[in-house]
Parts: sequence; C-alpha cells; structure tokens
Amino acid sequence: MDVVLLGGLWLDGRAWDRVVPELAALGHRAVPVTLPGQGDGNGAATLDDQLDAVLAAVDAAAGRVLVVGHSAACGLAWLAADRRPEKVAKLALVGGAPVADGKPYAAFFEVRDGAMPFPGWEPFAGPDSDDLGEEGRRAFAAAAVPVPEGVARGTVRLTDTRRYDVPVLLVCPEFSPAQAREWLAAGEIPELPLAKHLDYADLDSGHWPMFTQPAALARVLAQAADTAG
Repeated sequence: MDVVLLGGLWLDGRAWDRVVPELAALGHRAVPVTLPGQGDGNGAATLDDQLDAVLAAVDAAAGRVLVVGHSAACGLAWLAADRRPEKVAKLALVGGAPVADGKPYAAFFEVRDGAMPFPGWEPFAGPDSDDLGEEGRRAFAAAAVPVPEGVARGTVRLTDTRRYDVPVLLVCPEFSPAQAREWLAAGEIPELPLAKHLDYADLDSGHWPMFTQPAALARVLAQAADTAG
C-alpha cells in the first residue's frame, strides 16, 4: 500500500528521508509530499494549494492509501479523508489532531512579512524536543521553512461526513494514549470522537519522530497500512 507522508509546519518532503527506506523494507511505498509553500519557494501558497497537492498524491496511487499527517498536517490528512473518503483506507495522525470546520488551520505563532517563521525552541522546550539533542535542534532550525500566511491562517472547510468512516490511528509521541483519551473526553478535539474506528499507538519519542525514531515510526505506520481495510 502507498503511504502518503505529510510533514508538519516548517518541514518539506525531505523530513521523511529516514522513514522512506524503512517503510520500503517493510513492503510499503512511501510518497513524501513537499507541500506548496514549504520547500518549493512559493510564498503565496494557500491551504487550498496544499490540499490540492495532497489530493494529487492520493489520486495518483493505484489503489487505496494510508495518509499520514504529522503535527499540524494532521489537519491536512483529515481534509484528505473528507475529500477522498473512498480512496483513503486509513489515517495515521502523528503528534497532532484534526481541525474542526471553520477554524484556522495553524495560526499558532506570529506572522511576519506574509509568513510564519519557526519561532525558536522555547515553545517546544521539554518532551517535544529533548530527544533531538542540541545538534538536531540546530539542524532543524537551519532547515525550517517559513509557512506562508495563506496556509497558516487558511480556514478549514469540511464537507463530507464519510470522513468519519475512515479508520484512524492516533500515534502518540510526546504525549501518551491516556492523555489523548482525556483530551477527547474533555471535548478538546471535537472531530476525533466522531471517528467510528479510532485506535492509539504509543511511540517513545519527542514531537518529531521522523528524525529521532524513524525505524520505530515506520513500524507503526507499516502495521497501520497492513491492517487498513
């Protein structure tokens, strides 16, 4: 099964370089997507442009696919299931959650000169980034791509309730499945409780397991693909 990989904010498709061969060794073709505005130099890209790129990758697959969203891109993965519920066999959401209809996609940090630059490590101090180490944090910051304002502040529009039929695996890196269940019970992630098939996977890593635990992440994703209906 093809595995469509969507990196979170400030990441381009190269973020998955260490995961791709691990997935191949487990029998799955990885399709990392460089999202418009995050690696192609298109500072005017919008959320719709990014969604179009994701749907193109989904549509290009011979069969049904596993769509993997990381961090903010969990919202993009959810949008893919909304637009292509017949093509998305399963979602794996890594360290993030869907965005509800009518909400901004990822307006988390200051926008300057039409883009949202990486804000530095202070907001991610602790379990999010400890496992990257000093060298890994320096490399991440040096490669971080400012996210166009039209992406970060784009409005999420959900249109098809068949998205709730798509099985979801919530991969929990810097937080635990127990914490995630508490957030769902408290109504903090309103879309996920509506999913008809929701499972959890614990992953011992920080927020960016594609860099620090690529083999372990690939095993989780391969198992998700293997069990996709």
